Amino acid sequence: MKLMRIGEAGSERPVVRLDEEHYLDVSDEFSDFDERFFGSDGLNRLAEVVAGRTAEGDRVRFAGERIGAPIARPHQILCIGLNYRDHAAETGQRVPAEPILFTKSPNTMVGPNDDVRIPRGSTKTDWEVELGIVIGRRTSYLASPADAAASIAGYVVVNDVSERAFQTERGGQWCKGKSAETFNPCGPWLVTPDELADVGGLDLWLDVNGVRRQSGSTSLMIFDPLFLVHYLSQFLVLEPGDLINTGTPPGVGMGLEPPVFLQAGDIVELGVTGLGVQRQRVVGPR
Repeated sequence: MKLMRIGEAGSERPVVRLDEEHYLDVSDEFSDFDERFFGSDGLNRLAEVVAGRTAEGDRVRFAGERIGAPIARPHQILCIGLNYRDHAAETGQRVPAEPILFTKSPNTMVGPNDDVRIPRGSTKTDWEVELGIVIGRRTSYLASPADAAASIAGYVVVNDVSERAFQTERGGQWCKGKSAETFNPCGPWLVTPDELADVGGLDLWLDVNGVRRQSGSTSLMIFDPLFLVHYLSQFLVLEPGDLINTGTPPGVGMGLEPPVFLQAGDIVELGVTGLGVQRQRVVGPR
């Protein structure tokens, strides 16, 4: 299944994408794709609803509605740094022996085509296409990476927007450079694991103003999704609907020679195989 939320910000309703032109509105059955939905066997109930609505009249044509993030604001957004060897190399850092963990504020999440706003005082706002993992059940102290599969509700495209000066030049933790408003575009849809033949072989790409900046594959991850969910479960409790950003391939602005950063008016487009495409306009500070 491909889960979506469409409508104006703050008033999104849950739907299931059927094809490029049609969706199934399930807002009469489910209030939202949120922690309560994922934590109460919502995916299995949703599959039953979808299977029972096969009449042509149930199909609704997309009509230019805004696409929101496919999940409601999560309990937490957890992020993995330097999870691609070639990205670690371009930043001049060592390949980590264990996952590097940092967080983003949950209110950074916006829709896949919403504007990205450069924060006040920013000189180095950067892009990062990533595979996102959505947690499907309360998870703690998993016994093995294999056990993590049952905890994953699905996968999404995310843009882990970052302000590098805030992140690396202002002291303390990375979250200062990661948590400005609009810094986590997500979607357009959540794809359940059964629809992905091999999550370890997905292509990722990102363009800025039509110029290809990032190209990569999840096959080059240092720590794969199952390992990450198992690993994180040893340190904290993962809640239903939580989002894990799994790291970015090379080609970020700070790694270019000379470095290139986002400016108001730029257009960023990005995608992951089978998970859809995002398009953001960059706007200036408030």
